[in-house]
Amino acid sequence: MSGSLNPSSLARLLGEWNLGAAPAYRELADVVRLLVLDGRVPLEVALPSERALAATLGISRTTVTAAYSLLREQGFLSSGQGSRGRTGIPQASPRGSSGGADLSGAPGLAVPDGILDLAYASLPASGEVVHRAFASALTELPALLPGFGYDALGVNALREAIADHYAAAGVPTTAQQILVTSGAQHALNIVLRTLAGRSDKVMVEHPSYPNAIDAIRAAGCRLVPVAMPAAHPDARSGARPGWDLEAIEMALMQQRPVMAYVVPDFHNPTGRLMPDSQRRRLVRAAAAAGTVLVVDETLRELNLDGVASSPLAAFSPAVVSLGSLSKSHWAGLRTGWIRADESLIQRFAAARTTMDLGGPVVEQLAAAHLVGALTEPLPPRLASLRDNRDALLDLIASRLPGWQSERPVGGLSVWCRLPAPISTALAVVAPEFGIRLAAGPRFGTGGAFEHHLRVPFTLPPEQLETAVRALRSAQDRLEASPQLRRNLGTPPAAAIA
Repeated sequence: MSGSLNPSSLARLLGEWNLGAAPAYRELADVVRLLVLDGRVPLEVALPSERALAATLGISRTTVTAAYSLLREQGFLSSGQGSRGRTGIPQASPRGSSGGADLSGAPGLAVPDGILDLAYASLPASGEVVHRAFASALTELPALLPGFGYDALGVNALREAIADHYAAAGVPTTAQQILVTSGAQHALNIVLRTLAGRSDKVMVEHPSYPNAIDAIRAAGCRLVPVAMPAAHPDARSGARPGWDLEAIEMALMQQRPVMAYVVPDFHNPTGRLMPDSQRRRLVRAAAAAGTVLVVDETLRELNLDGVASSPLAAFSPAVVSLGSLSKSHWAGLRTGWIRADESLIQRFAAARTTMDLGGPVVEQLAAAHLVGALTEPLPPRLASLRDNRDALLDLIASRLPGWQSERPVGGLSVWCRLPAPISTALAVVAPEFGIRLAAGPRFGTGGAFEHHLRVPFTLPPEQLETAVRALRSAQDRLEASPQLRRNLGTPPAAAIA
């Protein structure tokens, strides 16, 4: 939209902004920026002139000029004629550009130089192993070139390798029970398209993986969130709160969801591992309710503490399992899969053809080599992740003493409870301190988890120290300026891994 905002209206929106915790121009710019991000000041609206706003607020024109200048540097105000710039949202700076200030703070954008991205819980490629797999794939490609290259089920060599992997884990599986997808998110969308219609209920853990929540909502389904138990106050002691099976059983029997999406293996974001005793109960409860269990196993290989567990499909042939190489090897492979009963796989394949006609062949040939030797790159990766996890927990304990961090037994991140409901506000101001965050409410529904933040430990210890220092500085800013801690509501959907 276009238009202008008169100084009296902006003054009412600003409220008590000048608290003396920082230079007045910075406090003014901070609150205007938050008003834009919160939608209370629309985009493409001309702000009052410097002279008019200064007179209304009873401050010097120099203060307003400096505040507007800072907003322009940050990309929240255009360079208009005179002082009547229009509000906007900054675009991500291309990597290698000279400026690092044009940040929206929205996770999922290209990361400008100098910004540590904590919205992604993901690793770089297991370099030499992935490269070798692609080299082998290229030598095998000529044998497949006479074909059309379309295969909704996936290249047979990869399907067989995935089936063998499940069989080795105690879940007898044939290649006919495997459908290859372009990552686990693609797999979930295929399952939703097949099993869940609009207004159908889908149970999820609460918190849960943001992209799964988004996919379920996009399918028009109704979420049935079941809270996970709170961690022990001293969660680093090794106490494992697990899942609230009584609450899950009650939700399944009362709500009768058509589907339940669960992450029992190093749950994202908490890092918890569901014990086998709870897996048995979960399978029985889902069967009694007529609910299809859809299990996300993308983090299963990242078992940092070597805690034993069985795949959920070992307890029931009705379980639908989703897997991927994105977390263990490299997200750039875009290779995932669905394991299910053969009749379901055929239904999934039929639904898949309405979305795409198959995946790229070379990537699947490379993935077959990686799945065939799945553990090859893992020992050094797990050792490095253990060091990173321990370093991050120590840094949080020493520099953020008001935070409660839950020690994960696997996965890629720590789920932290904050001393105040400031998660969204932290995500908004974090880019000023060189980091990008995924706010806690992105992991839930209804604005929950403002007291929580997911912090990945995928960066090396020296960068984690920089990140924690930045978190401390951002928290200090919010504590010094209560006006910045206003409730911003649910953050806009953005890519998070």
